[in-house]
Amino acid sequence: MKRTIFILTALLIGVKSFSQTIDLQKMLADGNLVCGPSSSVKPFGEGDKKGITCRDNVWLKGVDFTYGTIELDIRGRNEFLKSFPGIAFYAVDTSRNYDVIYFRPFNFRHTDPVRRTWSVQYMSLPQYGYDRLRKENTGQFESEIIPNPKPEDWIHARIVVTKDSIKVYVNGMDKPSLSVRTLQGRSKGMFGLWTDGTVAEFANLKIKKDQ
Repeated sequence: MKRTIFILTALLIGVKSFSQTIDLQKMLADGNLVCGPSSSVKPFGEGDKKGITCRDNVWLKGVDFTYGTIELDIRGRNEFLKSFPGIAFYAVDTSRNYDVIYFRPFNFRHTDPVRRTWSVQYMSLPQYGYDRLRKENTGQFESEIIPNPKPEDWIHARIVVTKDSIKVYVNGMDKPSLSVRTLQGRSKGMFGLWTDGTVAEFANLKIKKDQ
């Protein structure tokens, strides 16, 4: 009887949570990355960072996301208004209909304290772009990252998504750099690496889905 209960419990746990380590270089080699006409992708390796360099947004075939935790290493550029690396999820299409968490590395250590509060951003397109959120909900959907990373360095992002909230933890910190409520009520769709026309590196992608 105890053995039966244990097996049933294990099966239930397996249904509730599923972890996946995604080899971005293999996905590229196998043709499982979807790029737009202006996108380009190539493999990238540096120390323990094994992944890809992207120009513009890239979508991952067969990788969807509902609720759970996304972890990855990201490196943008210290170029003012020219670096916006992050992730897109709940995508209905690949144009402008999805949720996004992204970073502005050029603001990480900016001398203007206001600009530093624009370091990490959540938005839900097309209805809730950063400009509308900044105007109508000042300081609620973007935040400073403390301690402030160097703009040119890799950052490790852990993004926890539930039905009602999103929390972004950077570089192993216990306190989230950004904690927001979700917008538009989406809960499924395509998953992608997002750069909004700029260039960035992505590596060590892991997704833990909670069903």
